[in-house]
Amino acid sequence: MAQRSFKTDESFLEKLAIGAIGTKKVLENLAQQGHKPVELERGSTGYKIWKSIKIKRVRVPDILCINSGIRVESRAKTKLVISMSHSSADETRGWDFGLKDEDYVALVVCEKNGEEPIDWIADENVQYIKVINLRKALEADKVVQERPKGAQEGFETRLTWPCSIASSDGRVIEISNRIKFKRISDDRTISLSLSKKGIALTPCVAEGKAIKRNQILASVTPVSKEIPKRNIEPESYYRNLLTSASISDRYGAAKAYSFLNRQFDNTQLIDRINDDAEHIYVKLEAAAALARSGSQLGFDFLESVLRSDYLEHRLEAVIIVGELSSEQSAQLLLQVLNDVTQHEEIRGGATWALGELKLKSSIPSLVNVFNEVSLPIRIEAARSLKKMCSSHVDTVLDFFKDANEKERPGISWALGKYSQWNLAALIGRIDQGNLDMRQWAAYIIGNSDPNRIINNIEQIKQNDPQLYFAVTVLWKIMSNWVYQLKEY
Repeated sequence: MAQRSFKTDESFLEKLAIGAIGTKKVLENLAQQGHKPVELERGSTGYKIWKSIKIKRVRVPDILCINSGIRVESRAKTKLVISMSHSSADETRGWDFGLKDEDYVALVVCEKNGEEPIDWIADENVQYIKVINLRKALEADKVVQERPKGAQEGFETRLTWPCSIASSDGRVIEISNRIKFKRISDDRTISLSLSKKGIALTPCVAEGKAIKRNQILASVTPVSKEIPKRNIEPESYYRNLLTSASISDRYGAAKAYSFLNRQFDNTQLIDRINDDAEHIYVKLEAAAALARSGSQLGFDFLESVLRSDYLEHRLEAVIIVGELSSEQSAQLLLQVLNDVTQHEEIRGGATWALGELKLKSSIPSLVNVFNEVSLPIRIEAARSLKKMCSSHVDTVLDFFKDANEKERPGISWALGKYSQWNLAALIGRIDQGNLDMRQWAAYIIGNSDPNRIINNIEQIKQNDPQLYFAVTVLWKIMSNWVYQLKEY
């Protein structure tokens, strides 16, 4: 696969971030309703980009409610509209591929909240539509199909379910051939049509009801703010799904076992692993559930996949091991990291996964990575070390003190980005005779918020005037408007 340009990477990261932030908001909303939601589609709440190894996962909704078996597909939008991309030429790219009638689609608006690609915030207003209702509207010819994105027949198109949306908070005052509401900000009456492109809309609200900005007031399909609860006996429910003919059912059931009581009959999970015809990702989820329950069989299977002939399978196993918080998981990842015959992105993935585990025992190996030739692996080590700082900052400071000149830049970046270290603890580790250490200490302090340590800055001035000068120069430059000024 060709490497993406930086600009493309940034654009792709922004799209991932919008999706992840939206999914997190839906998870939060479902939990507030009393559901027990978990991420079903791995990666839907994160924005890690794997550049050279493409993982083609099982197509499933983003979220599974463990206590009910209800599945929810999260759709984050920068402008609220009920729309889906669709291909009539490729079933796997159909808008509803992998979705069942009883599944839901969640809609949430995300708005820009800063300059970085990941700086987005999700609106509190989460709305739900049942998949069967979307299908019924499509069958009734109440959906608008836009022109293809490409010139050739069979390219993806966009399906839009017409609706009317509130532009601000207010209260519904009339529903006739239009919906009228009073806007709270200025008491102005806003009138919205109950027809879009000749298609009649059905009101989703009632007169007298308060409404929120971005709320769907009328649509060709029912819209709700909550998902009704459903009672199941989780273990028997998911045990039955493990033998379903549907791969998405088996995958979801295997994943669900990781969130059940750890004391369960694991026979069905073992059967999934031992079935030669089973999909590898179902096997991996079954192995993860077994490992979480304390079964060595789960770890053994994951270790075997880490030596697979297929890079995609190895990378997925690395990611899963990074979700299993144990020293055994860390040891498996360290084996991958230290194996120079492994693909660079697999080793980088192991380095990233160690950061997800945040185990103190992994810090020496992460620091040692900075002696590597491979820049991508060093980058992942620095990012992981930054995550370690939240729990083990004093240990990271100790490694800063003892590091060689190859190791210190990565450690300094991690500490500079973390920025919550104790100034006295940092100064106490600086060797006045080590110029490299003092230079990188200036970088760490200079990257911190001056307001956080301004009361202690005199301590630096008294102990090391040159370090004080370097830090204040950095602060002056980085706070000036020209610092991030771009030429175009």
